[in-house]
Amino acid sequence: QLQLVESGGGLVQPGGSLKLSCAASDLEDYAIVWFRQAPGKEREGVSCISALGGITVYADSVAGRFTISRDNHKNTASLQMNSLKPEDTAVYYCAAKGAYWCTDYDNVDMDSWGKGTLVTVSA
Repeated sequence: QLQLVESGGGLVQPGGSLKLSCAASDLEDYAIVWFRQAPGKEREGVSCISALGGITVYADSVAGRFTISRDNHKNTASLQMNSLKPEDTAVYYCAAKGAYWCTDYDNVDMDSWGKGTLVTVSA
């Protein structure tokens, strides 16, 4: 299993931006999925990027505002979040899965999970 470490969370005002990062060794063989879980709500998939970066998928709630990317040379994946809204407040987790092309990520078991980073969008 990979040891995934998220960073970049924090407090931001509505309309602001944050960039989350997910780091691990040997990330290049894995698709990366970002999930989030808000207080009192179920976990939801936010975005996915395939191992080589050729496939990216976004939840409708973040499409056009969030951008997922990866740098396999640096073993990192990122989630650029723009135009943040209060409803984006959640703990964000990165997860990894091998031999996976980002299909139905809300219903697929991931191989590894990070511990999460808190994003709070508030005035």
